[in-house]
Amino acid sequence: MQWRVKPVLPVSKLMGAVAFVVLAVAFAEGDPVRWVLAGAVAVGLAGWALRDLLVPVRLAADAEGVTVVTGFATRKHLPWSKIERVRVERTVRRGLRNELLEIDAGDAVYLYGPHDLGALPDDVVTQLSDLRG
Repeated sequence: MQWRVKPVLPVSKLMGAVAFVVLAVAFAEGDPVRWVLAGAVAVGLAGWALRDLLVPVRLAADAEGVTVVTGFATRKHLPWSKIERVRVERTVRRGLRNELLEIDAGDAVYLYGPHDLGALPDDVVTQLSDLRG
């Protein structure tokens, strides 16, 4: 099983990068600080979108364990024996509810939101529990 980033996310990030460049052209009027800020934001958004395009699968699982993405694009396989707990972490801050899939592997904790997975964390926990047995 695999869970991947929704295709709309990298497209939205690239559109945001283009929007910052367009806004810089329209409003910078030779001000180097505005150009630098717009360029930095555009490059950051483009890099973030590039990660989504290069590594769309954030989490994969089979009978032997799970494969997680760490860092920019590194994959790491974790056997089921090293995974201590899989759960959904729920928080409410400033009236906004957030749910994250938490995979606790003892020495590291991996967190995935619904946009990373392309599915609700509760559904992924159920599917992972079925695979783990």
